[in-house]
Amino acid sequence: MAEMSARERVQAALGGEDLDHPPVSLWRHFPEEDQSAEALAASTLRWQQMLHLDFIKLMPPGDYATIDWGAQSEYQGAPGGTRETTLFPIQGPGDWLKINPVSVAAGFNAHVVDACRLVREGVGPDVPVLQTIFSPLTIGNKLSNGLVIDHLRSHPENVHKALDAIRDVTVEMTNASLAAGADGVFFASQCATSDLVSREEYDEFGVAYDAPVLAAARDGGSTFTMIHIHGDNTFFDLMAGYDGHAINWHDRRVGPSISDVLGEYPDRAAVGGIDEKAVATMSADEVAAQARDARTQAGDRRLLIGPGCVALVATPEANLKAAVEAARQDS
Repeated sequence: MAEMSARERVQAALGGEDLDHPPVSLWRHFPEEDQSAEALAASTLRWQQMLHLDFIKLMPPGDYATIDWGAQSEYQGAPGGTRETTLFPIQGPGDWLKINPVSVAAGFNAHVVDACRLVREGVGPDVPVLQTIFSPLTIGNKLSNGLVIDHLRSHPENVHKALDAIRDVTVEMTNASLAAGADGVFFASQCATSDLVSREEYDEFGVAYDAPVLAAARDGGSTFTMIHIHGDNTFFDLMAGYDGHAINWHDRRVGPSISDVLGEYPDRAAVGGIDEKAVATMSADEVAAQARDARTQAGDRRLLIGPGCVALVATPEANLKAAVEAARQDS
């Protein structure tokens, strides 16, 4: 088969078509370099120049969606590159009533949109770019240091009012990112797990607010919506059925396997194969073996090689390149 472009390769993988080889991408945080659009875009483009990935997942700070509502954070050396929130806007149930819509054309949200625009300009038209979009309940969780779970039970009307505003802003972030050049979104929920809520609670406080965001991505022309299913004991079947093209989860650390998921969800592509934490300490040969195993599980169809979640900051360059090279070797 003739060599495909990155965009052709990604679209063929999402559509279950024949491939020259599976697409591959890797992502990590850029702590301290993710506080402005210019620095985040420059770090992203350096990453792309080093690895020549088939698609780019933008990596704004994990708390970005909380900053314009008053959250404050600092990087304290977390291995994953995440920032620690030092001021949570939600301290008590009444604070949810203070959450009103904010503009995505100003503040930190605007930095994240501008970074998307700068990456698109820098990388050119051929490489798909995904904006990171968190589910509204996940943003509520980050705003409150987890208190949203108690409050949705004790003061549901307050939480619903805040989630209405968060949903509207998240829809606007999705639209603005697509207008800035994103091909789609990486939609992440960190609360769709029985460790935090019941299935009924997630239907009310999760699904009801997730669906409009994903509809905005679809209606805005997203050609690549990746659903990230985060954590243990997830409502996997629920999120795997969300409005999207591919699903990403901790296939190595939590399961299920890539082969099981592709068999169970024939209209979805799988993104995974690389253990996002162990990749920092494995040998390059072990990393390559994981990529090859993922290809075997999928038969090189409906598979995009990637980490189950964000890779650790200290991951050696040799390991990153080993994953990319194994994804591109002739099968």
